[in-house]
Amino acid sequence: GTMVCMMNRAGGSAAFGRWAKEHIKSRVGAQLAAVVLGCLIFIDDYFNCLTVGTVMRPVTDSHRISRPKLAYLIDATAAPVCMIAPISSWAAAVSCTAEGLDTGISGIQLFIKAIPYNLYSLLTFIFIIALSFMQFDYGPMRTYERKARETGDLSALENAEDEAVNPKVIDLLLPVLVLIAVCTTGMIYVGGFFGVDAWGGTDCAGDFIGAFGNTDAFMGLPWGGIIALLFTVIYLVARRVITFKDAMACIPKGFNAMISPILILTLAVSLKATITSLGASIYVHDLMEGAAATLYSMLPAVIFVVACILAFASGTSWGTFGILIPIVTAIFPASSELLIIGISACCAGAVMGDHCSPISDTSIMASAGAQCDHLEHVATQIPYVLTVAGVCVVGFIVAGFVQNVYITWAVSFALMLCVLFVIRSMERRKAA
Repeated sequence: GTMVCMMNRAGGSAAFGRWAKEHIKSRVGAQLAAVVLGCLIFIDDYFNCLTVGTVMRPVTDSHRISRPKLAYLIDATAAPVCMIAPISSWAAAVSCTAEGLDTGISGIQLFIKAIPYNLYSLLTFIFIIALSFMQFDYGPMRTYERKARETGDLSALENAEDEAVNPKVIDLLLPVLVLIAVCTTGMIYVGGFFGVDAWGGTDCAGDFIGAFGNTDAFMGLPWGGIIALLFTVIYLVARRVITFKDAMACIPKGFNAMISPILILTLAVSLKATITSLGASIYVHDLMEGAAATLYSMLPAVIFVVACILAFASGTSWGTFGILIPIVTAIFPASSELLIIGISACCAGAVMGDHCSPISDTSIMASAGAQCDHLEHVATQIPYVLTVAGVCVVGFIVAGFVQNVYITWAVSFALMLCVLFVIRSMERRKAA
């Protein structure tokens, strides 16, 4: 929050907005730029949400794209991207959960093998790219987008900053690049890449992927953030775009901007602990065992639906991994293709539930990054998330029976596009 406030005060966001106005000429281009940037920042979903929001707000505002739409684009390229990136905090979470289970391979190898079947992440990318090119919206999002185009009302939570003296695009890009570099370094340092095991795990000296699988993101990312913040203060003061006094004033401003997300996250974690204490894992385990006997080939679809409900109710995908992955590995044989599909269904369902839950930390951070009302963000994106989830259920049914990734892709991608064309036709009839 402090870094975002400081880059805004230095004028980096405004300078990037002016540059983007000259190079990004259409609403489609602005939306695709947000998607591409979201895909490039795959280290962590929190970092993704705040960075993409800060960089893309001036661009989407200039093309009259509503803040709820920007929040959806941020959210759709945060957790779904991290879930299929081998180098991310999410990969570390899944691999650590799967490590030590009777699968015959390491946790990170199991995660990588599961990526091709992660239909929710893959279909979400197809969905947002197709929706951008087809230039239509539906559900509550349609109202906000129409209002933004016709009146310029973006439904934003404005946080005006004073204009800097001599802002340049580098004042935004350099702190972001330094943040990426030091966060990545911090995570692999904690994971033991440099031969120093920071938290008592496996020695991963020189093993980049292994260090990410062994890292503790909750230790590595804050250190990266602190170092990047110190660099940003020194750089911007040395450039004389802000004074040291202004830089220090950004600290309480940045904290104030994050109070609401911090409070919601605190309550969400409390709810997660309560659900865990009530024995959610035991209940889900019994439910899955009952289904295994009669719905074996249907189990990937069942796992996906259960993971969706669990992640939506608890607001956490990482907690969903912890509950379901040990159950999935116990149901399917270690050498079975269904084990890979089941792990993918678990990961995909966890991302879907986390994506649309009102108490999800990623959704909260996406709202903060886009500076829009959180409930507006949740209400507008739920129809989109449910559309992709519905296609995923069919895809996992197909995957369970054919156990071939290419056939699964062909059916799922074709169905996704068909659904979008049908919805667009229905929306045009309503407009007529």
